[in-house]
Amino acid sequence: MEKNRLIGRRKANGFSQSMVAEKLCMDVSNYNRREKGQVKISLREWEKLADILQVPIEEIYESDDTQVFICRDSSTVHYQGTNNIYSVPEYLLDTQRKYIEILENEIRELRTEPENRKS
Repeated sequence: MEKNRLIGRRKANGFSQSMVAEKLCMDVSNYNRREKGQVKISLREWEKLADILQVPIEEIYESDDTQVFICRDSSTVHYQGTNNIYSVPEYLLDTQRKYIEILENEIRELRTEPENRKS
């Protein structure tokens, strides 16, 4: 799948494919295949592209997968701007939704329990 957001931002910044390829230390044909979606762009490459184009990774990132979460990693004292990309399968999300629903029901029951004792 062609990376239209990346292409649009690159052109808006006035960069040619060869300029970006040079900054990524690869030849133009390799970079071209990434923009066309023929070769998957690694997380490290997405981070470098965001840095080159001076935009947050969320602005240019387009996944080949259907579900992707981009989370800021601020676990260190100094924020490094590191972005982690996680792909979570739908069955795991369904399991978590069911668990959350059970917990919400338990919370509601616990909140009404003190009222029942007063009666």
